Amino acid sequence: MPSVRAEPYEFVFQPEHVGLVVIDMQPDFVDPVGFGEALGNDVSLLRKAVPPTARVLDAARKAGILVIHTREGHRPDLADLPPAKKARGRLATGIGDPGPMGRILVHGEYGHEIIDELRPAVGEPVVDKPGKGAFYATDFDAILRSRNIHQLIVCGVTTEVCVNTTVREANDRGYDCLVLADCVASYFPEFQRVALEMLKAQGGIFGWVGNSVDLLPALAQVKRVAA
Repeated sequence: MPSVRAEPYEFVFQPEHVGLVVIDMQPDFVDPVGFGEALGNDVSLLRKAVPPTARVLDAARKAGILVIHTREGHRPDLADLPPAKKARGRLATGIGDPGPMGRILVHGEYGHEIIDELRPAVGEPVVDKPGKGAFYATDFDAILRSRNIHQLIVCGVTTEVCVNTTVREANDRGYDCLVLADCVASYFPEFQRVALEMLKAQGGIFGWVGNSVDLLPALAQVKRVAA
């Protein structure tokens, strides 16, 4: 079985049981003039994760590994938006309000879609989630179990929020997770560092942390085996 150098120790995966999840790579979060930038964040820190994620995405597709994308957002009628989430931050312009990319984090708007560089291929499931974690109020777990997936390679944003929440949820459900440090990102460098430390602490309490440069050769090996 292919193995990847990681912390706290190597991550060994079974190609037929591993999936790649790309979390919330949406214009509202990672593009200039989006919601993230409107909150005063430097989106260039998130954009750094896009090129390595694109390389992993391409390699996973060539290896025949299941790819799943997630998007955080809400129904146009905002029926699934808790009042507490809407009110949090006391924002002048928040979720559901008009923004430069359409209504912020609302299904069907440009800002809610996956960015062009990582656009889902035909047949790749897209999970729409109303919360931070990919398992809450979604069919993510059902999709994974129907494909007999019990290991996840994780990319996306932000590291301390949606990535961390999803990995913790996955851990509680028995999934092994490898988080690629160069394929996840935060608006806050210190949060990035600490969030990754928390995942791999105490012998990998929530999962493994690695890098795309170590994963790519393993995925190429899967391709050769499959051939």
